[in-house]
Amino acid sequence: MTEAQSIVFVIDDDAAVRKALDSLIRSVGLPVQVFGSAQEFLQSKRPNVPSVLVLDIRLPGISGLDFQRELTEANITIPIIFITGHGDIPMSVRAMKAGAVEFLEKPFKEQGLLDAIHLALERDRTRREREAEIAVLQEREKLLTPREHEVVRMVVRGMLNKQIAAELGTAENTVKVHRSRAMEKMQAQSLADLVKMVERLQSRPTR
Repeated sequence: MTEAQSIVFVIDDDAAVRKALDSLIRSVGLPVQVFGSAQEFLQSKRPNVPSVLVLDIRLPGISGLDFQRELTEANITIPIIFITGHGDIPMSVRAMKAGAVEFLEKPFKEQGLLDAIHLALERDRTRREREAEIAVLQEREKLLTPREHEVVRMVVRGMLNKQIAAELGTAENTVKVHRSRAMEKMQAQSLADLVKMVERLQSRPTR
């Protein structure tokens, strides 16, 4: 994806700050949407592209830190860069522990913010690619029969065909057929490829 297929969201209740950030971010060719409150952001229609949220700590109605928690609880996954004129160490520690990409105190260097934005966009792009890959694997996995699932689990555990056959009470040739069909459905080019696919599926986040 290109930078043009990304977007930066800014939430700050100070109109002058919003204008300045909008101008700065657009100057490097990135699309921007600015909001005066967290509620405005939630009510907006946001494009499904790699994105980052530049978020003021102090907002009307809800603090930036509490909004960060709400987004997490709502399974809205977006990298966050906090900006604040009233920061302290406990606040920054809380933000970073909750997954913030950066915590910048005003006045901050423009390049520091831009670097953090590019880093956050790259992280979100990578996350989206990984989730898309897992979604494809999940669709392939649905094609497996219950017995093929069993055989795959045993193969991944390092069991030989004859060991699987003994445990399932079937012929070794039958196990070979199940294994071959499973690899075909998963589009695995080798046993190592199949193992990697299963590991990716097992590492998918639970929601």
